[in-house]
Amino acid sequence: MFCDQAKVTLIAGKGGNGCVSFRREKFIPYGGPDGGDGGKGGDVTLLADENITTLSDYRTKKRFKANDGEGGKGKNQHGKNADGIILKVPVGTLVMNPDTNEIFEDLNQHGKKYTIVKGGKGGKGNARFASSTFQAPRFAEIGEPGEEIEVILELKLIADVGIIGLPSAGKSTLISHISNAKPKIADYPFTTLIPNLGIVHVGKVTKSNIDDSFVIADIPGLIEGAHQGKGLGDEFLKHIARTKLLIHIIDVNEKDIVSAYRTINDELKKYDKQVSKKPQIVAVNKIDTIDDEFIELLLKHLKNKIRKAKIYAVSAVTGEGIPKLIHAVYKDLKKIRKQEKSEKSVIQKAHKIFKPHLKIASKRFEIKKVRKNTFLIRGKSIEKMIQMTDFSKEEAVQRMYLNFEKTGIYKELIKKGAKDGDKLQITNKIIIFRK
Repeated sequence: MFCDQAKVTLIAGKGGNGCVSFRREKFIPYGGPDGGDGGKGGDVTLLADENITTLSDYRTKKRFKANDGEGGKGKNQHGKNADGIILKVPVGTLVMNPDTNEIFEDLNQHGKKYTIVKGGKGGKGNARFASSTFQAPRFAEIGEPGEEIEVILELKLIADVGIIGLPSAGKSTLISHISNAKPKIADYPFTTLIPNLGIVHVGKVTKSNIDDSFVIADIPGLIEGAHQGKGLGDEFLKHIARTKLLIHIIDVNEKDIVSAYRTINDELKKYDKQVSKKPQIVAVNKIDTIDDEFIELLLKHLKNKIRKAKIYAVSAVTGEGIPKLIHAVYKDLKKIRKQEKSEKSVIQKAHKIFKPHLKIASKRFEIKKVRKNTFLIRGKSIEKMIQMTDFSKEEAVQRMYLNFEKTGIYKELIKKGAKDGDKLQITNKIIIFRK
């Protein structure tokens, strides 16, 4: 089943917990701490794969989680780092913020990878806290939680040329004639329910020695009001966005071929002005159904009304006029490709992905009084430490309070009027303030 949009939740693995252990060997009565560190949690990476054509794998399964890191062990044995997971998506997939539609990444090339959430660090074992003055620490760190994010995956097909037109204009017949695509073809409107991609070998179609090819896509039939969701709606209009050039196919048997041409172009303009500005070549199709004299009159009428566009008369069934059409398409496509290469590439501003467990303020930390006896503390390092503190161990809690003093948090709290017994809210934890 074709699917071009999905909303998914991606969760990286949690880091493994550090180990609390003491050396126990024969004839060594006072072995020191030897607890190892936990392993790193697995990352979640998206991979663009040209062999994948749809996002249907993400239609039913909405949540993907990487493995957690292994916990540390005694004898200074570190836990194993977890393997990350790689999720394959079609080439042309956009990774977007579901709230703002901001683009995090455009996976527009085969093999392009994007590590979207990173696994948490492993917690330190008690051996890491031993010192000359603190020789027997009985606590270790908890593994850091993995990052988590909800995103929209949206597929925009990558094709050089797009075929547009009203239903039953002959788009599917044309693409089947000139490429390796095998779309469903029938004599009723909206036969094509999904976009079809094909590769056009220029020399083969034009009967020339041109050894080149391009990718073509037929876009399911549009009707008046498509940009508002009528007919097949704007569900497939987005697939035109990446094309370089459009073949606008018109049924020669339309009552008013000029009106048919304008209907589609008006929909493109209402959907996206940039899309409507893409170069077009008009193909008047099904000329095998009328006589030559009438064809000449229709073409003359059409050329008078739309003077800018190149117009070709073709029959997608018999192949008449198609070599000339494809040669013209290829000629224009070469110019566009050359122009794109000469233009300086625009570097997109990197989009920051916010880590849910590390919502960072501009300072090292920020303290805000939110209620009478409650203070909210935010900051990267302090939030990370709280997440990795084992509150069941008194020594670990003492280390946390010592960190408050060293970082200046205590001093700032007292300035803001904090007293013994007040509550400190850090991430999802409530801590009692002690002077």
